[in-house]
Amino acid sequence: MDTSIFLDLTKKTTTNDLEIPLHKTFTLWMEIRDFLFEKYPNAFEEWHIAVKKYGWGFRIKDKKRAIIYLSPREGFFRVAMVFGQKATDKILAAEISENIKTELINSKIYVEGRVVRLDINDNLYINDIKKLIEIKIAN
Repeated sequence: MDTSIFLDLTKKTTTNDLEIPLHKTFTLWMEIRDFLFEKYPNAFEEWHIAVKKYGWGFRIKDKKRAIIYLSPREGFFRVAMVFGQKATDKILAAEISENIKTELINSKIYVEGRVVRLDINDNLYINDIKKLIEIKIAN
């Protein structure tokens, strides 16, 4: 199922609710979150409901746009980021996993850009996600 583990829309989710369901990936969630705020202290985080049937999601954004979306699942989480053409070109030229580049190239193109979605079960993509965050913030 492609939904958050937090489906009770009457109960506002918080980061404190994540540690048990995310298990070992909770530290990776926090590492990504903390890295983004280290690089971009003016960002802010929020739990939100974009579509009721998908439940609570988490995003970090600035005044104009979302920088990253994190969606909790049982035992892991999904990262999603949207990139315009300029950022896409930088990603394709960067030392980033070929899997991520393939995901980016093959993603549907929306008005906002191309979407990269990654399931985070371990630390395999953490350094790449940090590079993606730096590219996103710079563009």
